[in-house]
Amino acid sequence: MTAYLVPADQRRTLDELTDKLDLSVGSVTSKRSAFWIMLVLSAVIAISGVIGDSTATVIGAMIVAPLSVPILGVALGVVTGRGALVARSLLLVGCSVLVVVALGFLFAQLLPNPVNVLSNAQVLGRTSPKLMDLTAALATGLVAAVAITRRDVGDVLPGVAIAISLVPPLGVVGVCLGSQAPALALGAFVLFACNVVAMILTATIVLVVAGYAVDAEAPSGRRGKAYLVLGAALVLVAVPMVINSLSTLWAGQIADATRDWLGDAPGAQVVGVTLHSDTATVSILGPEQLPPVDELQRAVDDLVPWNPNVVIVHTVGARLQQGR
Repeated sequence: MTAYLVPADQRRTLDELTDKLDLSVGSVTSKRSAFWIMLVLSAVIAISGVIGDSTATVIGAMIVAPLSVPILGVALGVVTGRGALVARSLLLVGCSVLVVVALGFLFAQLLPNPVNVLSNAQVLGRTSPKLMDLTAALATGLVAAVAITRRDVGDVLPGVAIAISLVPPLGVVGVCLGSQAPALALGAFVLFACNVVAMILTATIVLVVAGYAVDAEAPSGRRGKAYLVLGAALVLVAVPMVINSLSTLWAGQIADATRDWLGDAPGAQVVGVTLHSDTATVSILGPEQLPPVDELQRAVDDLVPWNPNVVIVHTVGARLQQGR
């Protein structure tokens, strides 16, 4: 298994990995200057893409972003028992978070109407992470770990950067905070945290399997505690993702219940359903007279365990079809 995952003739040495992932060894000044320049530029690109609702621009920011380096450095520090490397890498990640979020906040202050940004696809796609996002993050973290330990697959790292999306969610956090939307900012931060934890966890597993713990003669007791912390962190970020996944499922069921509730009302249709905390917001396009809302509330109470309050957003009218 180990020979297949990381063949001996392609396996990077521990010194090579340390040189790549520890910004405090080797050419320290050039490494750090390159990291911060690329981070700031990637943040500006990502935030511009988020505000402009440009997927291509955001993808460009993902490729430039160097944030995976200290994150993988945490994994290397855990596996090799180097507490100082873990601390330095975590500090670098934390400072990077502050820089990107601050830039997003500042950009939001320059917008004529920040609220409009909150409804674009770049923001909405990163503020409600679900279990599938965690699955993708774990798989992508595995690819990143294999790529960093093998000399022959380094070319896949740009694809890893695109898939695991580290800087754009932080840009969304800053933009949402600057637009007075802390709940959305929290959702985007959960996505970032999920990707970070997934990358550290999978990289740690690959590095252990590849034998780097043996190379460094890392103390097993210290590593065991670190593994427990990583496991707890994974559970912590998974909880809101499970809730969001269930909320999406329940929102679909509420939409079906609303269609049944509308019955034969002429031209009536469900435009959308959102479920946040203790409120289910149902947007309806239909005639002026609707069935009693109490009936829909009872149906929703039967579906959702915590009995959210149903709020109807009613637009009077009907969709017109253009004739030939």
